[in-house]
Amino acid sequence: MKIAQQLKARNIAEYLIYMWQVEDLIRANGCDIDKIRESIISRYPEEERPALEEWYGNLIDMMRIEGVKEKGHLQINRNVVINLTELHGELLASPKYPYYSAAYFKALPFIVELRQKNGKKDEPELETCFEALYGVLLLRLQKKEITLGTAKAIEAISSFISLLANYNEKDKKGELKLEE
Repeated sequence: MKIAQQLKARNIAEYLIYMWQVEDLIRANGCDIDKIRESIISRYPEEERPALEEWYGNLIDMMRIEGVKEKGHLQINRNVVINLTELHGELLASPKYPYYSAAYFKALPFIVELRQKNGKKDEPELETCFEALYGVLLLRLQKKEITLGTAKAIEAISSFISLLANYNEKDKKGELKLEE
């Protein structure tokens, strides 16, 4: 819970990837708070456990209500993608951020290729990017090989998403000037 709060404040992209991991962790424990208490919460100091149990319990309830117990993402996480997509459009439309546009256009061929491969051509581009980053994270956790082509794609996508996350942070602080 603290990690999520810190990441949300510091880096929205890392926050989203973390929350997707949490969703998968909840699924791996059968959306069962008792299993989560035993396998996750019990590892934390006693004083942190009640807050963690409440947090995981709320997430489990939301996953049930929203019908994402087996797959998909919580609305709170989809909202992050929606908000980032809005900022992405504003940054692309502004002549003040040529480096952002360049990073996007460098990543775009990989995004298009990934969307063709996964059959989700109507999926938002940013969601494709986050799925790629999350997929590579899972491969690394499983100690599986990452091909040279995948590594090249992830490098471009990661640079692009990193810039977007930095601009998001500036926007939240009121430091991003999109208009002239």
